[in-house]
Amino acid sequence: MKISTLLRLQWDRALAVLAAVVGAVALFLGYLGTSGTDLVAGQLPYLISGGLCGMFAITIAATLWLSADFRDEWRELRTLREHLMEPDRTP
Repeated sequence: MKISTLLRLQWDRALAVLAAVVGAVALFLGYLGTSGTDLVAGQLPYLISGGLCGMFAITIAATLWLSADFRDEWRELRTLREHLMEPDRTP
């Protein structure tokens, strides 16, 4: 299966992975900025930009991943319902 086809079918999981990576990078950069300063007043901008933005991106990633899982479950339930609603074709 091609990457473009996989990304088209699993767009929400791909965005979830991307958001998780962005969040992890933001948290890491916020940590690096915070660890390089001694004053608390100098650490606050890194905490706000890196910490809050990173946590927001990770929350978006978790939401997208759960949404994809729910869609898979709904698809499976729809298939089961359609199978159960078929008329019995045995002679």
